Amino acid sequence: MTTIFARIKNTVLADINEVLDKKEKKNPIAMLNQYLRESEQETEKVRKLLERQYKLKEEFHREYVQAQELAEKRKRQAEIASQAGETELHEFALAEFGQYEERSQRLLSMLVEAEKQLAELERKYEEMKLKLKDMQIRRMELMGRENVTRAHTQMGKVLHNEEYSDRSFSKFQEIESYIERLEEQVQNSYFRSNIDAKVAKLEKTLKKDDTLSNS
Repeated sequence: MTTIFARIKNTVLADINEVLDKKEKKNPIAMLNQYLRESEQETEKVRKLLERQYKLKEEFHREYVQAQELAEKRKRQAEIASQAGETELHEFALAEFGQYEERSQRLLSMLVEAEKQLAELERKYEEMKLKLKDMQIRRMELMGRENVTRAHTQMGKVLHNEEYSDRSFSKFQEIESYIERLEEQVQNSYFRSNIDAKVAKLEKTLKKDDTLSNS
């Protein structure tokens, strides 16, 4: 039965890996973004653990200080009871002093361990943040390379694909022809709107020349 389940598990994992491989080949940047999101989530988890560890350390420290204060208090009370000859009170205060002293030592040990764990978590968190930032920068680099590759591919289509080139070139020709038609229309409109004034000016000049020549 275990072997069957193991085979089913391996088959499912193989199918999942195959799907992921296909997705990665189809869109590697998308897969990289997914990996980065997962890394960001893991980094956030460590940050939350770090916050909890800070709170634990503070709590251990608070409990340790309180245990120390109670131990010192019971110690003084035991001494006073002893001096006053209050044997029963002396023994009670002394017993509690021992309990508080033992508790404070245990809390001190836990506090030291919590500080070590906190330092380790801080180190790992900083390391994860640096790695995450490095991966984000590398993603930007890869995206830049991908953009350049796509641009080269597109330019290659334009420059080397005859059908694509002819279609693109004909588009340019179409635009040039349209501009030429516009220029012709504008020029004709200009001459049409100014022809009367120009002819009148020419006629006036010719009459003036005739008058001068006859005189």
